[in-house]
Amino acid sequence: MNGLNSFEIDTHYMQLALDQAKLAAEQDEVPVGAIIVLNNKLIAAAHNSQIQLQNPTAHAEILAIEQAAQELQNYRLPGCSLYVTLEPCLMCVGAMIHARIERLIYGASDPKSGMAETVDSQFDKSHHNHQVVVTGGVLAQQCGDVLRDFFRAKRQAQKSGEN
Repeated sequence: MNGLNSFEIDTHYMQLALDQAKLAAEQDEVPVGAIIVLNNKLIAAAHNSQIQLQNPTAHAEILAIEQAAQELQNYRLPGCSLYVTLEPCLMCVGAMIHARIERLIYGASDPKSGMAETVDSQFDKSHHNHQVVVTGGVLAQQCGDVLRDFFRAKRQAQKSGEN
């Protein structure tokens, strides 16, 4: 990552999160991908797996946090950056705060349940004992397209099944 500016670095890592989102889509999971980076080293990569794992908490962010904690042998993840293709929900924001994630970088905003900036700004609450730096909109169009394409295909399949 030497010689790259922060925008280029964020774009590079978000592309890796997008790769994870595409893996989720291939498994018929909602295509959200997440990765965690520490000192410019990828330490965790995951995608939504609620259906496969039959676990409502198996969001990409939660699974990536679990992997990173195992990799570092620490339930705290200081200095880590979490890249995710969709703005996190309340559960995932809470997990990031508890894990002491340093920085969140997300792609597409979530107008229904985005708790980083869109529906609410949970990271801005002064009562939290840890603050996460947030950067939104990195590869937002591409991240949103993966989700839109997935749900469009689902709706088309549902329509064709109704005929």
